[in-house]
Amino acid sequence: MNSVAQPQQPGIDRPERRIRKQRKTLRRIGLVAAGVAIAIVVTGRAFAAPLPAHTAGPGCMTDSGAQPNGKQWPAEPAMAIDQGFPYSATLQTNCGAITLSLDAARAPRTVNSFAFLAGEQYFDHTRCHRLTTESIFVLQCGDPTGTGTGTPGYRFDDENLTGATYPAGTVAMANSGPNTNGSQFFLVYADSPLPPKYTPFGRITAGMDVLQNIAGGGARDGAPDGPPATDVSLESVTAGQG
Repeated sequence: MNSVAQPQQPGIDRPERRIRKQRKTLRRIGLVAAGVAIAIVVTGRAFAAPLPAHTAGPGCMTDSGAQPNGKQWPAEPAMAIDQGFPYSATLQTNCGAITLSLDAARAPRTVNSFAFLAGEQYFDHTRCHRLTTESIFVLQCGDPTGTGTGTPGYRFDDENLTGATYPAGTVAMANSGPNTNGSQFFLVYADSPLPPKYTPFGRITAGMDVLQNIAGGGARDGAPDGPPATDVSLESVTAGQG
């Protein structure tokens, strides 16, 4: 994996050769466009913010059009979960439901934050803004701005990294470097050889077919890394014991 300095937006590292190639491309086209806010995701791709509305892909419905609430907090929420109990979550997307088992024992701060944000309806009506289809195979969500730059206003430390791997079905935190977790997370739809830098905090227990259907549509414009060609919205996210 690459050894270049981490950028400021939450994401996942890509091979160094792709970063060098994309940086050359960015130098050619420039990074300044009048009246357009440019955000650089971890791969160096440029996304304009926010993403526009598009037609839903196969197996998906057009999203509700409702907007995220955009709440912000000055600090990580106080611990409110019980590490001794199982927790689960349901991501109700416009393409179907995905259910998760959350690992409160090994990643208590991460699960606590995720459950808190779900309870505050922070994730509701947010777009999953990134799909990768080469080297790593993930759908990244949890950013209310849809740009790869959004946060809930706080950060918290990594957890559960010793021996971490990312097989299909893993749910893990995206970040912009060590101990920079916020709200963005990714769902792994095929085994991905990532280094142990991203806190794994759950597993997909149902709805893998929904995720793979989204991934099957690829990224927009056929790119190996970018917004999904199929627009994906988290219409609601719930989390709790059980």
